[in-house]
Amino acid sequence: MKMDQLVREVLHEQAEQATVTPPDFAGRILAVRRRRRTRTLTGAALAMVVAVAVGVAVPVLDGGKDEPRLASQMNRSDIIAHPDQTPPRDLIAAGDTALAAYYTTGMVKESADRGVSRRTYHLLDQRTGTYVKTTKWSVVDIAPGMRTAVVLEKDLPARRIGLLDLLTGEVERWITVDRGVAGVEFSPDGSKLVATTYSKNPDLLSRADYDSDGDGKKNDWTPQYGTSYRTGFYVLDVDSGDGSWSGVTSPGDGMGMPLNARQDFAFSDDGKLVYSGLTMEPHMQYYDFEGNEVDKPANAKYLHWFVGAGLSPNGKLAAGDFAGGGKTTASAINDPYTGKRLHKVPGQQLLAWADDKRLIAWDIEPGTNEFHNRLVLVTIGSGKTVPLSGFRQGNDGAAGRWQAVFAQR
Repeated sequence: MKMDQLVREVLHEQAEQATVTPPDFAGRILAVRRRRRTRTLTGAALAMVVAVAVGVAVPVLDGGKDEPRLASQMNRSDIIAHPDQTPPRDLIAAGDTALAAYYTTGMVKESADRGVSRRTYHLLDQRTGTYVKTTKWSVVDIAPGMRTAVVLEKDLPARRIGLLDLLTGEVERWITVDRGVAGVEFSPDGSKLVATTYSKNPDLLSRADYDSDGDGKKNDWTPQYGTSYRTGFYVLDVDSGDGSWSGVTSPGDGMGMPLNARQDFAFSDDGKLVYSGLTMEPHMQYYDFEGNEVDKPANAKYLHWFVGAGLSPNGKLAAGDFAGGGKTTASAINDPYTGKRLHKVPGQQLLAWADDKRLIAWDIEPGTNEFHNRLVLVTIGSGKTVPLSGFRQGNDGAAGRWQAVFAQR
């Protein structure tokens, strides 16, 4: 089949679903070509292909060339769960979202009174469908489609940004910048990056002369509270690396320090603005790409930056904060325009939407403490949860306690 015919067929399929063009549009065109070719297979062979779980990437012949398939594409099951694994070893996914990576945090001592908090990432290896440890990167984010990660090297702030191929494990390209970067994130469609600039490493730690974690001992290692080295942000085009930097001073001057030591910028849900979380009301400040403060979008007035799920894919619902306890914990689902609570779902913290009706959340085991939690899938209108991972142990600051990184699969 010719390419123009393939494009028309994919557009027709997309129109029937009444959605916007997805970020993996080009991949769908290639998928149509593969489907046309594989229809000549026998029914038995097709059944075997469907039954294959995540494994080694399989080369698919296409125009005389080998086209490896991503492990996250080989198993398209609606729910891929491993409730016996913590941290997870094999791919976890639900609906349109997958656990693309996770990280643990540890302290590296640099002097008697100075240290740095460093992350150790486990990235999904798209050849094997397993999470593989790497010590190369200080910050990682995953693009929609889960083929590419954006990475920063260990020493922060960094003067270059890497684009890592999750199939080959190699950095395909570096984007050099004039100012030091310590945070970086993809836009929702994967076409842009927002890179947060800092004059010093925001993950620096210092000795506290008090008991900061409640263990009865003084001289704990703590972030540099009340200090922000943030200077602004870049918005960069992924393909070309071109973009511009905007200097952003701390908002709320004269009202105390409204920023954490690390307070990275992120894109709005439509990718047209960036925002910063704040430690006080209004909790989020939005900016245009030139660094000018702008009002919150109408559907973002009741969002909070530490509730990771944000807006539902169709924009009709907003993930809310903790909504009560009892025998089980619950979180709120709100109207994004009015803030009115529409639903309560199980879950301690809502992390990501799987689709318009389901979310991935942290949830605790009944009868245990708030730190004994695991990934679960929750559904609006149902009190039941589907376990996705095993339970995490230790408090939030404990070394080895893993944190999830999600991406659209």
